[in-house]
Amino acid sequence: QVQLVESGGGLVQAGGSLRLSCAASGRFLVINYMAWYRQAPGEPRELVADIATGGATNYVDSVKGRFIISKDSAKNTVYLQMNSLKPEDTTVYYCHVRGTATSARAFDSWGQGTQVTVSS
Repeated sequence: QVQLVESGGGLVQAGGSLRLSCAASGRFLVINYMAWYRQAPGEPRELVADIATGGATNYVDSVKGRFIISKDSAKNTVYLQMNSLKPEDTTVYYCHVRGTATSARAFDSWGQGTQVTVSS
């Protein structure tokens, strides 16, 4: 099993910054994909940003130029630096990690979610 532990959410004023972290632990051989999603009540989960093994990144248009996804492969951790936050960024953020477990089977894990609230 692969566990993901998220941290870094909270309350911030519009224009402020937060940094989310997600650390993976457990029985896995390799991680080949890490991402952050968000989901508002009653809405589908939305990909915010992802980062591939080689470091290539992808962002949803609404966060381009404001959010930065990065990873520390040695720590099996993915980060989301969120700058110039807007009230519409308020929601729960989830990390998502895919890779290969020690059983040689692929795994696909989600974090527990962390609340980000941006006040106007």
